[in-house]
Amino acid sequence: QDDSFVAFDDIRPAAKHHFLVTPKAHVESVRTLNKEHVPFLKNMEKVGIALMDKYNVPEDERRMGFHIPPFNSVDHLHLHVHALPYRSPLARKKYPIVHGSGLYHKGLIWFVEVGQAIRILEDGRSIGIMPC
Repeated sequence: QDDSFVAFDDIRPAAKHHFLVTPKAHVESVRTLNKEHVPFLKNMEKVGIALMDKYNVPEDERRMGFHIPPFNSVDHLHLHVHALPYRSPLARKKYPIVHGSGLYHKGLIWFVEVGQAIRILEDGRSIGIMPC
C-alpha cells in the first residue's frame, strides 16, 4: 500500500501468485483512461513489478493486465499481477495477451497487457475490445 494504490491477493488466484493492484481513488475501468493517465498507469505497473520482485519472480514469468469491460467483474480499475505458471488451461485462457500488428498494439481480445495499455494511451487512442 502507498498513497495512491493498494495491492492484495486475488480471492480466486489464477496463477502461482495472483495480486490485484487498485487505485485508492475510484476509476471505473481501463476504458475510461486517456493519454493524461499514462503516468498513473506506469506507477500502477511499478507496484506490480515491486510485488513480483518481492517474490523473486523472473521477468519472463510475469504477466500484468486489465480486463476490458464488459468482460470485467468489478467496476473499479484493478491491475491483475500474475506470477506464472497459471493453475489451469482455463485460467490461462481468461488472461490472454494478443499482440497487434502495424498501427495496432493489441489484437481483438478482452484483456490488455499493461504495456499495451500504456502504448495505446500514449498514441492518443482509447482502450477497447477491438484492435487498438
